Amino acid sequence: MRTAPTRFDRFLLPGFAFKAFVIGGGYATGRELAEFFLPSGPTGGVLGMLLGMGCWSLICCVTFLFARMTRSFDYGTFFRQLLGPGAVVFDVVYAAMVLIVLSVYGAAAGEIGHAVLGWPTVAGTLLLVCGVAAVAAFGNDSVERLFKVVTYFLYAVYVGFVALALWQTGPQIAAAFAAPQHPTGWVAGGLTYAGYNVIGAVVILPVLRHLTGRRDALIAGLLAGPLGMLPALLFFVCMMAYYPAIGAVALPSDYMLARIGVPAFHFVFQLMIFAALLESGTGAVHAVNQRVAGVLAARGRAFGRGARLACAAALLVVSIFVATRFGLIALIARGYRLLAYLIIAVYVVPVLSYGLWRVLRTGPGRLPTPAAGS
Repeated sequence: MRTAPTRFDRFLLPGFAFKAFVIGGGYATGRELAEFFLPSGPTGGVLGMLLGMGCWSLICCVTFLFARMTRSFDYGTFFRQLLGPGAVVFDVVYAAMVLIVLSVYGAAAGEIGHAVLGWPTVAGTLLLVCGVAAVAAFGNDSVERLFKVVTYFLYAVYVGFVALALWQTGPQIAAAFAAPQHPTGWVAGGLTYAGYNVIGAVVILPVLRHLTGRRDALIAGLLAGPLGMLPALLFFVCMMAYYPAIGAVALPSDYMLARIGVPAFHFVFQLMIFAALLESGTGAVHAVNQRVAGVLAARGRAFGRGARLACAAALLVVSIFVATRFGLIALIARGYRLLAYLIIAVYVVPVLSYGLWRVLRTGPGRLPTPAAGS
């Protein structure tokens, strides 16, 4: 029996799912923030993050509207509607993105296991791989439950982290922002960061099946930007207590927590990062599984739990090799910038031009919500 979608499912779940993708290995550890925003200084970094947040909300709104209008609840269907025969180009770009992103997550998990428990870096990576594969194997409902549970844990831990940081380093943070500044490069940093992360808007298309109308899509899209960026913004402000030295650290979160000096919270925070990596990696793999499931369904074939597990495992095994070969800092600095340019070209430009044109041409009719898949 199908139940009506709740307001949480319609308005907040898309934003939380988007956050689940973007928070990843670099955002949760602070490494991405150091790479893209720290060079602009305290004020410039905040400006870049606000710019990125606005870009996310705009593109999510158009993407959610287009997806609802075309009934595109996996990225294969979405890009056939958006790019026609050119959709195969996105498949290539997305495959590269998944490889790099999962490699970043694996490298971050390895760094956390080594920093907190003294494990070999490969051990943390393998633990993450097993968790992602297990959750992804059970389909939509399992993935959505993970998003909800981890979201509550994540926001609670970030609130505690910010409170501790402000309590112990508030004067240093204030001094960093009060110092004379001439922000430069924040526009490029904000656009680049938003450019490769915004692909999360199509990675999380399966959860958009709960949307009941155009209003739902607009509200969910507008909320996605702030829900995705708020923890990062708070984290960045706290990082300023250690500016500029923190820019060269592989795990800024670990660096800061060691200086705050509360061992129990240090452990909880690193556990939260691992949970964030788990939900981010699961979201990326689940999108691939849904793409494969859509292709098989069109041919009258099912994509069962064992096949989902095998597909997830194959993606993750390759990512282990890349993670151990290149490391976290190099993957973020080199791989993410290239991804940003590719994603802007094959997704952002088309959806904000042709996609928006199609949305504006179509009336605000209400579409029935399809039955939830498993």
